[in-house]
Amino acid sequence: MIAKLTGILDDFGPDWAVIDVNGVGYMVFCSARTLQAFGVRGDKVTAHTEMQVSETDMRLIGFTSAGERAWFRLLTHVQGVGSKVALAILSALTVEELQKACAHGDSAMVARANGVGPKLAARIVNELKDKAGGMAFASPGGVAVSGGAVPEGNVGVDAVSALLNLGFKPAVATQAVAGAIEEMGEDAGLNVLIRVALKKAAG
Repeated sequence: MIAKLTGILDDFGPDWAVIDVNGVGYMVFCSARTLQAFGVRGDKVTAHTEMQVSETDMRLIGFTSAGERAWFRLLTHVQGVGSKVALAILSALTVEELQKACAHGDSAMVARANGVGPKLAARIVNELKDKAGGMAFASPGGVAVSGGAVPEGNVGVDAVSALLNLGFKPAVATQAVAGAIEEMGEDAGLNVLIRVALKKAAG
C-alpha cells in the first residue's frame, strides 16, 4: 500500500493532482483544500494517501495531513458516504470545523458540502459524534487525539489509523500507539508498533 508520496507537483485539475516522484507520475484525487495547500506546478509537495480498490477502479486519494486522511476514513465508514462525498465534505469544511460539527451534532454545517442532503448529514454527525468527541483538531505539528499525541511523519500516525480501522476509539488507539512508541522506540517498524499497540488497546 502507498501511504505517502513526496515529490514535485507536476499537474492538477479540479479534483486531482499528479505528483512526480523521481520521474514517476502518481495521480491522486484530492479535496479542494488539499489542492490549494499543494500550491503551484513545480512546488515540492507531500501527500498522505489512501488507496481505494473496487471491481472497476483503483485510485489514490491524497491529503495534506494524516489527520485529514483519518477523517476521510471515518467519513467513508458511514453508509452512503463514498470517496467523492467525503472529499466534498473535506472541501467544504476544515478538519476543525468537521470535528466541531460532529461533536455538537450540527448537521446543517455538514450539509453545506455539495451532494450532502439533510438526511445524510444527520446520519454522518450521529454516527461520528462519539468518535469526533475523542479526536482533537489536526494541527501542522501532528495529529493529536485526547489522551496522547503522535508526531506527524511518524509511523505512529499510520499505526493509529490501523487501530481506528479495527474499530478502536480514537483516544484508545492513540494512547496505545503512544505507549508502544515509548516502549519500542520511534525507530520501530509499523508492523511492530501495531502489534504492541493492539495488545495495549485490548488489555
